[in-house]
Amino acid sequence: MRAPRPNRYRDAWAGELDADRAGQEARVSGWVHRRRDHGGLIFIDVRDRTGILQLVFHPESAPEVHAEAHKLRSEDVITVTGQVRRRAPENVNPNLATGEIELGVAALEILADAETPPFQIDDDGAGGEVNEELRLRHRPLDLRRASMQEALVLRHWIVRAMRGVLEDRNFLEVETPYLTRSTPEGARDFLVPARTGGGRGGLFYALPQSPQLFKQLLMIGGLERYYQIARCFRDEDSRADRLPEFTQLDIEMGFVEEDDVIELMEAVMTAVFATVDFPVPPAPWPQMTHAEAMSRFGSDRPDTRFGLELHDLGGAVAQTEFKVFAGTIASGGVVRGINAGARELPRSELDALTDYVKRYGAKGLVWAFVEGVGGDPSWRSPVAKFLSTAEIAAVNERLGASVGDVLFIVADTAEVAAASLGALRLELSRRFSLVPEGVHDVRWIVRFPMFHYSPDEDRWDAEHHPFTAPATASGEPAGVADLDDAATLLSRSYDLVLDGNEIGGGSIRNHRLDVQRRVFELIGISDDEAEARFGFLLDALRYGAPPHGGIAMGLDRIVALLADRDNIREVIAFPKATSGGDPLTGAPAPVDAGQLRELGIKLA
Repeated sequence: MRAPRPNRYRDAWAGELDADRAGQEARVSGWVHRRRDHGGLIFIDVRDRTGILQLVFHPESAPEVHAEAHKLRSEDVITVTGQVRRRAPENVNPNLATGEIELGVAALEILADAETPPFQIDDDGAGGEVNEELRLRHRPLDLRRASMQEALVLRHWIVRAMRGVLEDRNFLEVETPYLTRSTPEGARDFLVPARTGGGRGGLFYALPQSPQLFKQLLMIGGLERYYQIARCFRDEDSRADRLPEFTQLDIEMGFVEEDDVIELMEAVMTAVFATVDFPVPPAPWPQMTHAEAMSRFGSDRPDTRFGLELHDLGGAVAQTEFKVFAGTIASGGVVRGINAGARELPRSELDALTDYVKRYGAKGLVWAFVEGVGGDPSWRSPVAKFLSTAEIAAVNERLGASVGDVLFIVADTAEVAAASLGALRLELSRRFSLVPEGVHDVRWIVRFPMFHYSPDEDRWDAEHHPFTAPATASGEPAGVADLDDAATLLSRSYDLVLDGNEIGGGSIRNHRLDVQRRVFELIGISDDEAEARFGFLLDALRYGAPPHGGIAMGLDRIVALLADRDNIREVIAFPKATSGGDPLTGAPAPVDAGQLRELGIKLA
């Protein structure tokens, strides 16, 4: 960091003093990190954002200062002046950036006393041993931890790298509104009651789930290259990689196709990975279709760093008399399996894995230990007696089985088989540490379905969002004439996946009014409803829109992955808790009755 402007508090950063300043006077400020009293000498570690510096208080050279140092406790705020001195060789601390030096204190000023913190601040761990609710309630104290400061510094450098690439490519950073209209984007909106606008009560703003429509309007407005570090809000349940309030790098480009957006993001993320020295294969990164990802890995965000790929076994058991398999195939379902490799699992673990796949909708899990292959195939399995030798041999062949391997099979609908086996391979990877250390994979998933059918509501819904441009089954851009069969349509969308985590996604958008109206029609939005909810977009499309597309990258998730944190709350300064509440401020909280009357709201 650049040296601070000298003032009465400091002329140097505590963590950046070095042996080049030995023999010179320095003035530093910060928090008392640790205190050690060695009889006559008192050692204090002082901490600022840059790191830690050891202070030494001598009773002989500065008795009044030494006496004052006896009062210091952890987290007191101090400023000190003294001489930078080299430590004796045997006292050098190689684990500290300032470990070659210390500051012999000649003057001390206590700027603020600190009460005993509710948890230990000088613990350099990631905070997992402290109750998270307590950490969030006292977040300013938690932010003093080295692990939190490192994460937020890393976040800063990642954002800086992103901005650098985009500004070099003539992108403009443009802000979009926080108070807008509710639009369907896949989650519940956070609603904000409006005091003005045609009478009190009944009118609401919505906080944006994303800047989707506004960035399209910027393209129609001729800005052509837009980006924003955007705050987004979705009223949905929290989990380790998702919070109701989050941040994304939001990008939109005019006159582009899929490859243009993909090339840009590869440049942006290459700069990010280089900034934090995160080892990934060089771009261009491989592309995998959604259909292939689901077929091989049971997931649209596949972790491809280990095997255990899914295989279709329908042909191997097509004529079986085993009712579970035969009934599933007859009803249009699938029989799929994975080879988990040579490992011995007790019955209790097999039962636990069976329960695990049931969470994903599977009715059960067939397991089999391979005891013979080739001319004498055999299994140790509860279902072995129901399958012929030829069927066991065929399954072994399709799964590449060897003696000692354990096989897992699910018979169900294609969706359930993919979801349950996809989850099972990840669980096996965790249990048996199958991911090679230090290996990372980044790839694009492309050609998603345009729509998915919701049987409960008997309608089609947009897989991505309804502003995504459709494509034909061959991948070509679709016109109105191609939109008659929703089941066969693909979308011009793309997701970027890092180590099995979706870190960003986007699409080419509808720039033709007739195509946009037809998409609305297919998902059950009438012309009148479309005009009421999206009239501002449809009106803009009437006046000539360029082909355009973009992407949104999940900043919180990217930082958490690159910082090797299991939870995105560890890389956000002031996150919400799992409950969605804020232990620091007490939000959400009741408001004054007068405020509700002013808004025309009566609580039920």
